[in-house]
Amino acid sequence: MVSKRVLLLGGHGKVSLLLTPHLVARSWHVTSVIRDPSHENDILSTVTDPAGKIDVLVSSLEDVKSKTDAQRIIDRSKPDFVVWSAGMLDLLSACFHTISQRLESTNTDVGGVNPGAGGKGDPSRTQVVDRDSCIFFIRAAADTPSVTKFLLVSYLGSRRSKPPWWSDEEWKGSQEVNQGVLKSYYPSKLASDECLTAVASQRKDLQAMVVRPGRLLDEKGIGNVSLGKTKARGSVSREDVAATAAELLDSDARGWIDLLEGHEPISQAVRRVVKGKVDCVEGEDIANMIRQYI
Repeated sequence: MVSKRVLLLGGHGKVSLLLTPHLVARSWHVTSVIRDPSHENDILSTVTDPAGKIDVLVSSLEDVKSKTDAQRIIDRSKPDFVVWSAGMLDLLSACFHTISQRLESTNTDVGGVNPGAGGKGDPSRTQVVDRDSCIFFIRAAADTPSVTKFLLVSYLGSRRSKPPWWSDEEWKGSQEVNQGVLKSYYPSKLASDECLTAVASQRKDLQAMVVRPGRLLDEKGIGNVSLGKTKARGSVSREDVAATAAELLDSDARGWIDLLEGHEPISQAVRRVVKGKVDCVEGEDIANMIRQYI
């Protein structure tokens, strides 16, 4: 069997560092893109399984200013699969943590919650990386026939419309977060999710997956998740996000896939989602996405 090549964008992020050994263990060839050359040993030290191979490519995603820039990186790494796990994921998690703590202790309107550690984030950077750079890579990947899968790590609340399986209260809380503490970040994440969905609707052989975890935890993974149409608020360990992303990438899953800690073993949950063709994009206006991004 020919080894698959994976381009991992945002290779030094916490989820990416946990994801890398899962990919290499499948005998895949991973090219991990990082900004800081001093992080190379951190990447290489994650892998003890000699089944696959790992390369490190030093290139800042902030310097990707066009589809042509993204295409150069794709052409250099020659991936079959592209994984986007870059940008402000840890910032979003810090915001969710602050929100959850406030909700547990008071009934305060979440729209006025300060973002805690997230306050150090630069809104312009999330536009440059989470929106612009990500979209450039989506478009470049879609124009590269050899790229057959694109997995994007987003977050649970990134959507425009109330999903049918959420209550009115859950939707209101999600909207307050997006329009309050995450108002600088929500549009960028949503734009990338929608662009990938639109592009994949036109290129049927591109298997697009948007993995949408809740609040990220540094705790050890339990190996059990709630996957697919989940409740609106909850948490999941980064270890379990990484393990789930690897399983999804090695499956026939497509679409938006919500993820929280749960009671179903990860591999079983992925098989269920694939078999049931579960797609949490339900309730969203895909036609409008196509009009905007195609």
